[in-house]
Amino acid sequence: MLSDIEITHQAKLEHISKIGEKLGLKEDDIELYGKYKAKITPHLKESNSKLILVTATNPTPFGEGKTTTSIGLADALNLLGKKVCLALREPSLGPVFGIKGGAAGGGYSQLAPMEDLNLHFTGDFHAITSANNLISAMIDNSLHQENPLKIDKILWKRCMDMNDRALRFITVGQGGKADGVEREDGFNITAASEIMAILCLATSLADLKEKISNIMVAYDIDGKPIYVRDLGCADAVCILLKDAIKPNLFQTIEHTPTLVHGGPFANIAHGCNSIIATKTALNLAEYVVTEAGFGSELGAEKFIDIKCAKAGLKPDAVVLVTTIRSLKYNGNADKSEISVPNMRALKEGIANLGGHIENLKDKFGLNLVVALNKFGFDVDDEINFVREYCAKMGVKMAVCENFAKGGEGGVELANFVLKELKKPSHVNFIYKASDDIKTKITKVATQIYGADDVIFEDMALSKLDKISSLGLDNLPVCIAKTQYSFSDDAKLLGRAKGFKFSVKDLEIRTGAGFIVAVCGKIMLMPGLSKKPSAMDMRIDENGVISGLA
Repeated sequence: MLSDIEITHQAKLEHISKIGEKLGLKEDDIELYGKYKAKITPHLKESNSKLILVTATNPTPFGEGKTTTSIGLADALNLLGKKVCLALREPSLGPVFGIKGGAAGGGYSQLAPMEDLNLHFTGDFHAITSANNLISAMIDNSLHQENPLKIDKILWKRCMDMNDRALRFITVGQGGKADGVEREDGFNITAASEIMAILCLATSLADLKEKISNIMVAYDIDGKPIYVRDLGCADAVCILLKDAIKPNLFQTIEHTPTLVHGGPFANIAHGCNSIIATKTALNLAEYVVTEAGFGSELGAEKFIDIKCAKAGLKPDAVVLVTTIRSLKYNGNADKSEISVPNMRALKEGIANLGGHIENLKDKFGLNLVVALNKFGFDVDDEINFVREYCAKMGVKMAVCENFAKGGEGGVELANFVLKELKKPSHVNFIYKASDDIKTKITKVATQIYGADDVIFEDMALSKLDKISSLGLDNLPVCIAKTQYSFSDDAKLLGRAKGFKFSVKDLEIRTGAGFIVAVCGKIMLMPGLSKKPSAMDMRIDENGVISGLA
């Protein structure tokens, strides 16, 4: 059996200009980055094209294949003669070299060349990292230069695109050894940087500059906010991002056009690709397949309550991806026997799928199809049980075999989705803009997560007062919590209910235009696993890479 990277090496790719032609792009619309990737001119007019959101049940250590299913669905729609474009996020180097490995899909549903996508791509993440750290340098320089802004408490952190737990807490010298002044500081991963969020929520270079200008970076000695505009470097930050704001054109191994742009994580950020890329895809194709990170309670909630609310978008249909072994894992099946038929565990764990169906269909009011990503060890009895369960909940379930068969293996799903797209569509938001921050968090935690109560710890309570005093209660909330459970406790599997949800801290993101609620044991700088994927990667004397999957 071929590995993912071997499959992409065998694929015969088209020149990226040919992929652009499928979307009606002209030569002047494309800036080539070699043969197989390009930056393109954004297209942001209103569109009547259909937007399909792909989300999933809670992730497990075994992988559910959300990106693989997104690619397979787009390839299947392409096979059915539809003008389709994917709109996905860029991978972060942290997970690529950590536990996840590559993020280009898998099997015969992949983006290619996968090395290009997973390793640096067009440099967007590096630009975001540099832009973020320019702001840090300007803050420390201001301190060194006699502190004219009277900076007292610094909110802004440096970032880098790697899982490096040692950088969570560091000591820095504010003005060099001569000053003898040190302070506690730390790094976030680039995907959690506010610059990443802003890039994905901006609609133009002018909008990007305005949002960057509005980033709150510190408080002065009187407790008043200090913004990037006060540092005088908003234009310089935008200069670093002038190319990064443009969407990247790529392709699947079946030559389906794909826009890959932005990469915020859904457990610590809002988990969606850029508004610019999504709207551009909607302008260039009749059907757009996009995804939101992790489970529906994280990525899909933020896609709707943050991205759709800000951009005036709505999904016309939603695909909920799951697997038999994911559901058995949520039913406390033995990990060592997760591929063995186990109807008891499946019956217990299927409540996890039910919770996500309820959220998407009943709470958000969306047209829904369940996609069961099939593996070779899945048995008919288990598949039929899931299908019958979905039918009882009023949704269709498609068996997806696109990992092994490419677009052909996603045709059943594509046909189900096309039927859902014929229905009227609308979206329900979980909270109102007029709700205060405490109410917004409580509504998400109780209505979507299933909590009985929300506990705001002392630091979070003090931040609520600060947010209110600054007049920021109108902002949406971006909840940072574990992706492995509906709750804030990664060990509460299945459909957790009746728990207390704890909010430890609140971070004000005036540039991105939301408030981050830090909950449970979530870290904004992840660490590497006991055996990182980096240990299995190899490169030979000819530069051929293996183990990147």
